Amino acid sequence: MTVVFKRTQGLTDVTTHYCPGCTHGIIHRLVAEVLEEMEVLGSAIGVAPVGCSVLAYNYFNCDMQEAAHGRAPAVGTAIKRVHPQNTVFTYQGDGDLASIGMAEIVHAAARGEKITTIFVNNAIYGMTGGQMAPTTLIGQKSTTSQDGRDPVKNGFPIRMSEMISTLDGAVYVERVTVDSPANVRKAKTAIRKAFEVQKAGLGFSMVEVLSTCPTNWGMTPVDSLQWLRDNMIPFYPLGNFKQIEEGK
Repeated sequence: MTVVFKRTQGLTDVTTHYCPGCTHGIIHRLVAEVLEEMEVLGSAIGVAPVGCSVLAYNYFNCDMQEAAHGRAPAVGTAIKRVHPQNTVFTYQGDGDLASIGMAEIVHAAARGEKITTIFVNNAIYGMTGGQMAPTTLIGQKSTTSQDGRDPVKNGFPIRMSEMISTLDGAVYVERVTVDSPANVRKAKTAIRKAFEVQKAGLGFSMVEVLSTCPTNWGMTPVDSLQWLRDNMIPFYPLGNFKQIEEGK
């Protein structure tokens, strides 16, 4: 019998802790598939953050290192400099990366560290109970913005991909989502490109993935996907923000 689909060897065979409808599982699989297909799974080192994906080390079938809240890019930098031949990636949520870890991600990109960051943006703090995040939309309700985010009091959401793309050390920055089969395929292409950039030694690469949080949004998984399309994508447009080819 011809095998047309099989479980990636990049993931361990365990049940995950993610809530029903959360798209972390899809993103995990895409990263794992790319590492396997590029034949770097055995030399890959991932850095897990603090947040919903704090237990990512249980799921990726490669070497993993836990980092303090927001410090994954600093930890990834150290690992890559000690082991430059290895493929190093950080897997971070918006609270981890865009709030407490803002300095780390900005300076890692500015230095052109040869690591890859997978940035999961669900516009809210997930693990800690649904508080407002740096990416929470104007008018979006959370446990700490129960009347909706007010820019006068809370400031505006931060578009991380647009900001990181302005830094000279960043060579590949793209925003994708996994709300449909077509977009899942595009997301995988972007993730592979980010790892190829690292493999070529060109500099820092980041893929931002718009994700859902049905539990903290108070929606069904299906409704949360539609909310993402109707609200997040207009504010966080999909697409490539920076791509520097080898030799340029």
